[in-house]
Amino acid sequence: MERYARHLVLPEIGEEGQEKIRKGTIAVFGLGALGSPITDALARTGVGELKLIDRDFVELSNLNHQILFDESDVGKPKAEVAEKRVREINSEIQVEGKVTNIDTKNVEELIKEVDLVMDGTDNLEVRYLTNDACVKQGVPWIYTAVLATYGMTKNIIPGENACLRCFFHEKPPAGSMETCETAGVLFTLPRIMGNIAATEAIKYLMGKQMRKGLLTFDVWSSDFEITQIERKEEKCKACGQRDFQFLTKEEGTVTELCGRNSVQITPAGEENIDLKKLVKRFDNAKKMGDKMVKIPTGEFELNVFGDGRAIIEGTEDPKKAKSLYSQYVGN
Repeated sequence: MERYARHLVLPEIGEEGQEKIRKGTIAVFGLGALGSPITDALARTGVGELKLIDRDFVELSNLNHQILFDESDVGKPKAEVAEKRVREINSEIQVEGKVTNIDTKNVEELIKEVDLVMDGTDNLEVRYLTNDACVKQGVPWIYTAVLATYGMTKNIIPGENACLRCFFHEKPPAGSMETCETAGVLFTLPRIMGNIAATEAIKYLMGKQMRKGLLTFDVWSSDFEITQIERKEEKCKACGQRDFQFLTKEEGTVTELCGRNSVQITPAGEENIDLKKLVKRFDNAKKMGDKMVKIPTGEFELNVFGDGRAIIEGTEDPKKAKSLYSQYVGN
């Protein structure tokens, strides 16, 4: 227990608390600006099992604020790199990185047999989907978001307190809100909010009292605020009416990645691409880790994942992206 000596002398944790942490299982959705510090904190704290889920790959612009990655990781799948990094941080815990899109087909499977889900995404669609799945299955989750210099986080315990749709009733229309690409993110903010969220996760694993309200923080002005939110048992579509519309929503096969001049193609059915064969088909193709192949095509680049997805860089035109996918990957 030498690794956790500083925890063992804390009255808030102690040996009993550290043992409860060791027996915990947490899923982290998204491994970017928020998911990185959340994962790092949970690994160093000694959470027994971590399931790390992300669909994307490391880009140079990530290195300013995503602490799990360095220059040698650029181009590799984030989940694969994160799994390796966690093993280097703490070889005593179990960790599994999943390079996959979080969608209606797999979200309920991803939260099976976990004690808690941590939101590290930058995607409202996935957050509403996570809320529906967790409320339906009775799995606690911690919502966390950052933008510019401003962050917020809320512990959501199904059946006990307000869920996401109690305070954000409907998902805003696409393009109606600022994003990290348009508004930026101060590099210190995700670390602060991620560590606050990770602290609440540790409280949950130990059976301690968690914060009830929505915490907001402006890192530039150092202003904290906690807002109490009532559960809308009758009016909330998710935890009140149990109308899980995001779980039944038809999946689109093409997603424009805001601010990145890229389009993601997701096959309608289950795919299992042989990446070794794919990389042999093109002289300039290159394997990026074990679960992705990068195919430069002059003006464009295809980043093809083993589950059949591809992120097409260099265009925001869905038709062009689908054409490139069909041309280089197949139907």
